[in-house]
Amino acid sequence: MDTKGKVYVIGIGPGNRDQMSMMALKAIESSDAIVGYKTYVNLIEDLLEGKEVTNSGMKKEVERCELAIDEAEKGKVVSIVSSGDPGVYGMAGVILELVHKRNSNIEVEVVPGITAANAAASSLGAPLMHDYAVISLSDLLTDWDVIRRRIDCAAAGDFIIALYNPRSKGRVTQIQEAREIILKHREPSTTVGIVRNAKREGEEVVVTTLEDMLKHEINMFTMVIIGNTNTYEINNMMITPRGYFK
Repeated sequence: MDTKGKVYVIGIGPGNRDQMSMMALKAIESSDAIVGYKTYVNLIEDLLEGKEVTNSGMKKEVERCELAIDEAEKGKVVSIVSSGDPGVYGMAGVILELVHKRNSNIEVEVVPGITAANAAASSLGAPLMHDYAVISLSDLLTDWDVIRRRIDCAAAGDFIIALYNPRSKGRVTQIQEAREIILKHREPSTTVGIVRNAKREGEEVVVTTLEDMLKHEINMFTMVIIGNTNTYEINNMMITPRGYFK
């Protein structure tokens, strides 16, 4: 009997059930075991009856992936869950790297989800209608000098910029410096959208400007979307023209 196991790397989207794909729901249903960051596991708690559930806190990503692979190598079907999309600052890359390092023969399937940037963009209107860059301001795994260069290049290239992890309790200056870098290339009146808890309970949406963005609350549950030079605000929504009406 073939006992080769499988790992589903699942993106559960923003967290609300109606924002999850049918593929994600079916993968969770078919799994013997669920592994994930405790906050994300709690969002799908009602789907986990009768399953082996392992959750852990921040900075345990590699350990969670190792555990998922260990269980799959026993012949189990395992789901490891991420918010948003697992291939965008999620677990997909870690799982695939570890499977390669271990020369494991388990099957891995990545199940996409709605990203935080896409969820926030939908609440703001249509800010991502043209080329955009997605940049995380967390310097936990990436040198800040590298992040600064990426912000500068994105701003110089007139990309719409979606900022993940903009500010935490212990990391407060990065969003300020990012704004200063962008102001070298954009007018202070540039349209900016700030969305907290995108597509979750307690969602808050603010449309403001690059000049005034830091007057609003920004934390780790916030997405900041900075428009390009053509983005504008109307009726408290952001629109970036694609060029259809030139």
